[in-house]
Amino acid sequence: MGKPPVYDRAALRLSDTEKDTARAGGKEGYWRFELEQNRIEWVDGILGPLSIDAASVSDPVLIRADGQVLYTFASSVDDIDMGVTHIVRGADHVTNTATQIQIMQAMGGTPPSFAHHSLLTGPQGEALSKRLGTLSLRDLRDRGVEPAALLSMMARLGSSQPIEVMSNLEEIAAHFDPSTFGAAPTKFDAEDLFPLTRQYVQGLPFDAVAAQIKTLGVPDDLALGFWQVARDNIMVLADLAGWWQLFSQGAEPFIDTEDADFVAQAMTLLPAGKLDEHSWGQWTTAVKEATGRKGKGLFMPLRKALTGQEHGPDMRHILPLLQIIRVR
Repeated sequence: MGKPPVYDRAALRLSDTEKDTARAGGKEGYWRFELEQNRIEWVDGILGPLSIDAASVSDPVLIRADGQVLYTFASSVDDIDMGVTHIVRGADHVTNTATQIQIMQAMGGTPPSFAHHSLLTGPQGEALSKRLGTLSLRDLRDRGVEPAALLSMMARLGSSQPIEVMSNLEEIAAHFDPSTFGAAPTKFDAEDLFPLTRQYVQGLPFDAVAAQIKTLGVPDDLALGFWQVARDNIMVLADLAGWWQLFSQGAEPFIDTEDADFVAQAMTLLPAGKLDEHSWGQWTTAVKEATGRKGKGLFMPLRKALTGQEHGPDMRHILPLLQIIRVR
């Protein structure tokens, strides 16, 4: 009929006899809130002035036939009872807000300020289900996402403010401004949390990670140096374990065939005794003089032989941390 699907209030027209007959047949009644059919208006903190005609909305069910109190009623009671001043929620709750304003006013309460933000979508604009397992807090935690990274993103996602890592809730709250958010759907990609996590982790002081480093088995005299070397080369804190395994157990050498003789000769020139931050320079100088190699042809084969990797921390910092060197 081209009309909104609004409950016609048929139960209000039932006689007492009809009600008794329904109950006798096993039907229990449920409770609705009878809306005043006028326009419900408020100034939304994000969407601006809003107006909904209550005549286009069904009287909301407050209590089901089994006695269960539903969200629309329970949350209204809680908000008034607890003195809530601001409610920020998704734009899919706009109609709920209209009915809840009348419910709160009927209870003698003053409705709080409302702000309705845009709904999140997936990276390609697809619907983002809040029940999607891969986006549960547990899964993000297991993948190493730091709480500060997630909170920093959610406090800015969909707003005109740039997303930047903030270290605590007080800082996030101080810079949170609902008026900067828009109504357009906002894309959310969980992978964007990892650069934020890396930035947060790399900014941590040693004291914040000392206990975790100790559990890895890093000796106290190497712990600070280990953190200073590893932190710029990790995405999440769990990556520290891999670096300590490399330093403590040694890496599987990665030696190209054409570099085998060069590496073997270089290892005979490795300084004896305890290695320090000067050892790399002393060693490569000696190798250069003995072999004539220089630049990448000198440094890369040695890095790959000692770490099994083509990239990583500065080798002058790595050498003092190596507990085992497998290339001999």
